[in-house]
Amino acid sequence: AAILSNLENQEILFIDEAHRLNKLIEEVLYPAMESRKLNIIIGKGAGARTISLDLPSFTLIAATTRVNLLSSPLRSRFGATFKLDYYREEDIEVIIKRSAEILGVNITGEGARILAKASRFTPRVANRLLKRVRDYIEVHRLGTADGKVVTNALNFLGVDPLGLEEYDREFLKIIINKFSGGPVGIKTIAAALNEDASALEEVYEPYLIKLGFIRRTPSGRLIEQSAFQHLGIKIPRKLV
Repeated sequence: AAILSNLENQEILFIDEAHRLNKLIEEVLYPAMESRKLNIIIGKGAGARTISLDLPSFTLIAATTRVNLLSSPLRSRFGATFKLDYYREEDIEVIIKRSAEILGVNITGEGARILAKASRFTPRVANRLLKRVRDYIEVHRLGTADGKVVTNALNFLGVDPLGLEEYDREFLKIIINKFSGGPVGIKTIAAALNEDASALEEVYEPYLIKLGFIRRTPSGRLIEQSAFQHLGIKIPRKLV
């Protein structure tokens, strides 16, 4: 309520992770979105009364990675919805080069390409890896982040050329080694990894699915041939 009442005319209110909104906050947003009204309840019980305040014209933008968790009343009140795709590697390269200038890192085109390929199509990941490459250069007293230096830094961090980290590889290897490549249920995988099933679905699976390393089937998760090839593991005869 305090944020809404302090909005200026034509301002933008941005809500990240909108699927985590409290139901009480949603109730406050409904009249604000529909008629630019802020309803404030004063008092309790039978003596409570509602004061309606006019709000200036504003734009509400909400972002979420879990559209299915948005309540139907909230979702239906937005005038337009858009789905954003992953960044392209070329775009990530541009971001890396700009960030490198800000951080004072001398990175070559090859170094930026290798880093972009390992960034999981996400600028935040690219910038995080770039900072670790910077640290690697400083510790080893190196001058330029060329292809070899970036590759060595990523190897030191346990990040492979496609951006898979140790836990991603462990996810794939559990299905391959313990369940013959699948199919196997996500809860069974979670138990084997001592991890929460929702964390696997939200954090690890999306990127592996985008790479074509894992497939969701009615019977469970199934490892694709490309994952075996990437990990250097012999493909079982049943998958050939």
